[in-house]
This record gives sequence, C-alpha cells and structure tokens, in this order.
Amino acid sequence: MMLTKRDKAIIKYLNKFRVMDRDSIAELHFSNLKNPQYAANNVLLRLLRDGQIQRSTAFSPYVYFGPEVQIKKNSAKIGHFLAILETYKEIRKHGHIETFLVEPKYGSKGNVEPDAYLNFRNTGFFIEVQKSIYSEKQMQDKIDRYADLFNTGIIAKPFPHILILSEQRYALDDRYPFKIFQAESFNHFLNSLKKEEPAPIKVKSNGLKIKIG
Repeated sequence: MMLTKRDKAIIKYLNKFRVMDRDSIAELHFSNLKNPQYAANNVLLRLLRDGQIQRSTAFSPYVYFGPEVQIKKNSAKIGHFLAILETYKEIRKHGHIETFLVEPKYGSKGNVEPDAYLNFRNTGFFIEVQKSIYSEKQMQDKIDRYADLFNTGIIAKPFPHILILSEQRYALDDRYPFKIFQAESFNHFLNSLKKEEPAPIKVKSNGLKIKIG
C-alpha cells in the first residue's frame, strides 16, 4: 500500500526520536481530528501490519519505533528517549522550532553528545535532559567536553547555550566561554527569563521573544 503524507511524517518522526508513545503520536500527528488516539491506533496498526514500523507492548500506552531504529524493545534507553520527546512537545507549545536534533554527535565517540540541539527563536541550545542523578564530577566532566568543543572552533559562533533540564541543580562555576542555564523544565526556563527582564517586553502573537546575552 502506498504511504500517505501523514504516514511518511510519522515514520520520519519515529526515526528522529528513536521511539514514541501512542499518545505523543496522536498529539503530534492527529490533533486536528475529533478522536486523535483512535485515529492514531488505526494508522499505527496498519503501518505495523505492513512492516513499516516496529512496536513494543512492554509499555502502556504502547511505544513505536521507526524502521531504521535498532534498539531492544525493553531497552533502558527508551525512557530517556521518551523524556527527550516530552521536552520537544513542551518547547513546541511556545512557538515554532527551527531545528531540533536528537543526540547529534560532535567529534569522535566520547566527545560532546548532547541529548538535543535546539534552535529556537534564533537562539541555539545544547540540551541535556537529565532524569538520572549525576555526581558533580560527572556533570563537570560533561561541561568540560563542551568547553573542549568550543575551543576546537568547529561550531560556528555564537556558540550555543547549554541548557540542563533536571530536578537537581549542579554547582557549576562561571569560567566557561558560554552560558549555562539550569531549570526543571523548559517552561521553568522561560519563566526564569521573564523574571530576569528589567522591564516588561512586548508580547508577539507567538509569545515572548527570547534574547539572551
């Protein structure tokens, strides 16, 4: 059966995020319909039957994988990828996302591997979605790798800001040549920016404009 435009979009997103739960697929691709979850179920079952996607029933709701994704159906990383997906959904509610790359690689293995690269309102971010608890040294080592990447000059300036999304706050100094932000979520991050504004700024139809540094 020939794939529809929406079929192709779903598969593209599954390959991009590695794994997606049924409800997120319904939200992102069927929100214009009266019953998004029902419609999503029908389409996903068809794509699964035709061998276009993969599925794991170890989660509720079920989770789905793109055809290019090589991941165990009970992998511990599934929860991590779903957390990145939740961050993406949270960000898109605040306006258009120019770029969102999942786990882009910079340099050889062991170098900088952010959970996501985000370009939002003409501002670049390397995002760390930190659900597990890191020690101060582990986080310091991670940020030091960003400093090494900065020093290589392979990333065009301005160098992206580092945004750590975690319930834990890390004691990081300000000796780095880039800005580091910490917040529990992207919503909390935007709210913290509003509090730092010395005076009210104009509200556009798509929300508040970010201007950092």
